[in-house]
Amino acid sequence: MDSYSLGIWTVTPGREAEFVRAWREMAERTADGFPLGHATLLRDDDQPNVFISFGPWRSTAEIQRWRESVLFKYGAGTIRPLLQSFTPHTLTVAATVE
Repeated sequence: MDSYSLGIWTVTPGREAEFVRAWREMAERTADGFPLGHATLLRDDDQPNVFISFGPWRSTAEIQRWRESVLFKYGAGTIRPLLQSFTPHTLTVAATVE
């Protein structure tokens, strides 16, 4: 898999636990409709209301289909009220080291 989705989420302070629950629910629903290898949510140690999510996809076209899907729109609609900002990214592998 050479394509990844990445999101940078800035959550309204005090709503972090709600956000994590809502993100997990969206990721689980996404896995039902778009079988991913996995999805990961990271939390910034210095800014605890900033999160980064990422996951591998088969192609950038599949990421686009997901972002246009009802699954994504519903999940984003649930999460949006908890946020100060959200920036999505679509990434393609440039290099790897093993």
